[in-house]
Amino acid sequence: MTWQQDLRESITTADELKEYLKLNTNDTHKLQDILNHFPMAIPRYYLSLIDWDNPDDPILKMCVPSIQETNLDGAFDTSGEASNTVVPGLQHKYKCTTLFLSTNQCAMYCRYCFRKRLVGISEKEIGYKYFDKILDYINSHSEISNVLISGGDSFMNSNQTIEHYLKSFSEIKHLDCIRFGTRTPVSFPARITKDPELLKILKTYNNKKQIFIVTHYNHPNEITEESSLAIKLLQQAGMQILNQTVLLKGVNNDPEVLGTLLKRLTTIGVIPYYTFQCRPVSGVKNQFQVPIDQGYQIVEAAKQMQNGIAKSVRYIMSHENGKIEILGPANDGDMLFKYHQAKSPNDTSRIFGKKLADGQCWL
Repeated sequence: MTWQQDLRESITTADELKEYLKLNTNDTHKLQDILNHFPMAIPRYYLSLIDWDNPDDPILKMCVPSIQETNLDGAFDTSGEASNTVVPGLQHKYKCTTLFLSTNQCAMYCRYCFRKRLVGISEKEIGYKYFDKILDYINSHSEISNVLISGGDSFMNSNQTIEHYLKSFSEIKHLDCIRFGTRTPVSFPARITKDPELLKILKTYNNKKQIFIVTHYNHPNEITEESSLAIKLLQQAGMQILNQTVLLKGVNNDPEVLGTLLKRLTTIGVIPYYTFQCRPVSGVKNQFQVPIDQGYQIVEAAKQMQNGIAKSVRYIMSHENGKIEILGPANDGDMLFKYHQAKSPNDTSRIFGKKLADGQCWL
């Protein structure tokens, strides 16, 4: 089977899932109501990683909808993406970086997604229709040194489309590198392992402009033989691979689990990059967020299990005002923060303290 055929076999409806969850008719209707607002897609490969005898299985929690998604406390755009949009589908929040929303499709729709307003649903913020204008913008802003091709999942674009983007961006002299944001090595490795053409395209354009793959492992159970092969093939094509983990209640909010994940990532040659504070997204906030002070303790304990490579990971909050690093408690009891990247020049590298309320999960 091709990867496209594999993808068509994904679980997408409540009726398909009810045999695994042993749902009655009423519960199946409730699940379908959730899917009418927030779509589901679970590749058969990722489904096979679930321990169905464990109701608290971390893989299950990341891909199977929960009734808690009907709680819409929070916001759908927690990082101010709309205000950073300079061309439909192109965000320019930080001086050196632009983010290109290339598709609204994912191989799997993660239940904690911070773009639930968009992925699998709306194309109004997607930029492929405006690609000529996007190129004009980047060409006219020489301060931009890298482009992050995201989505949805950037590897859900066709090979022809990916090659078109790479050809166009690699010709821009002031770009140092091109990044792809993709979870396919984790949730759908067949996209890579069954497509030598994609690897050939990436290798070809990596010789013109360095390409980085930013992927997204959250739990050690996601590092499988198939997933590790996808990583190895990307590495053999010359890709540098980084990982961004989200701290998720019930998934990895345990030092041993997070620490094991970071260790296994370095074992397969993936550099732990950020551990993100889960955002207060509607349908996510009350299910997955961990209080900031607890998160700091978890991340620090996990880092103590690491060698020098994984110790470089940063605990980050991707806030409307910038990427804010969570540094730790001060002597006066305040939690210290630092702008790792700032939207406003006045905040560049600024360190500040804040007294946190009990259970506070966001600023």
